[in-house]
Amino acid sequence: MPQLCDFGGLQLIVTVTLNAAVDITYTVENYTLDRVHRPISVKTVAGGKGINVARVLKTLGRDVLAVGFAAGYNGGLILSGLDEEHLPHDFVLISGESRLCIAVVDPVNRTQTEVNEVGPEVNQQHVKEMRDKILSVLPDADCLVLSGSAPPGVPNDFYAWAISVAREQGVISVLDTSGEYLLYGIDAKPDIVKPNVSELSQIVGRELNTVEETLEAALGLVDRGIEIVAVTMGRSGALAADSDEAWLAVPPEIEFVSAVGSGDSFLAAFIDAKMRGEALPVALAAGTAAGAANAMVYGAGFCPAELIKSLEPDVQVSRLK
Repeated sequence: MPQLCDFGGLQLIVTVTLNAAVDITYTVENYTLDRVHRPISVKTVAGGKGINVARVLKTLGRDVLAVGFAAGYNGGLILSGLDEEHLPHDFVLISGESRLCIAVVDPVNRTQTEVNEVGPEVNQQHVKEMRDKILSVLPDADCLVLSGSAPPGVPNDFYAWAISVAREQGVISVLDTSGEYLLYGIDAKPDIVKPNVSELSQIVGRELNTVEETLEAALGLVDRGIEIVAVTMGRSGALAADSDEAWLAVPPEIEFVSAVGSGDSFLAAFIDAKMRGEALPVALAAGTAAGAANAMVYGAGFCPAELIKSLEPDVQVSRLK
């Protein structure tokens, strides 16, 4: 298995978005229920966690390829949006309709309400085509990022399979998902796992209310054979642990706009830093800065590289282990 210290020589990063979406963000001041609202702004972009990760990695200067499923009219919007961003992609086209994910952001009360559709029904032929797609791109890849939910019909062990075939080909694997896909994926021992606190709680079967409890749970995954576990904790920051050390990062105060995609931005900058051969606390600071930068702009993953870099010195990093 490749070691993460090999990251310095890596080139192509492939991101997998099984449940790509058209992301629509409405900005509504003083949003309340049971009222008619007029948004002060609307942003519509190609979305899904893997796409968001690829977008930020491209912003940071990395070579990326986004793969996933695209269906129907919405799928066409996703692909045309990626073309407009000049973001390389190679999607499997399927029947049905790709989903809409709608976020209502209230900058006055700092709230965010999301309505995410389930996604198109996927059959066994579609799954086979996606397996073939991943197998076809792995020979040119150095890192495989598996992000987000899956549409109905994708087997629970799909990400676990992808992690296994990546390992067989010497490709580093990164997992950021939830539910049964996360539980199966953990058992396949990806190189990096990035759950949020809620997802980590699901893995260990108990609520995690403190940094100490979260660290203990993260170290438990390291003991199960995962090289690096990074846990995002919203406005409280993030922690990262491996077999030798663990660190906590607290973001600086920012002018909050929207948290949509902040976890994906964190993961992209974290991977980018590891690819540059940076130590764990440096990568954690970079990821935390990217998550904060993303929260300052509308649209998931549209944080400028300059903004990310400007926030890094203000991230407070402390050693936990």
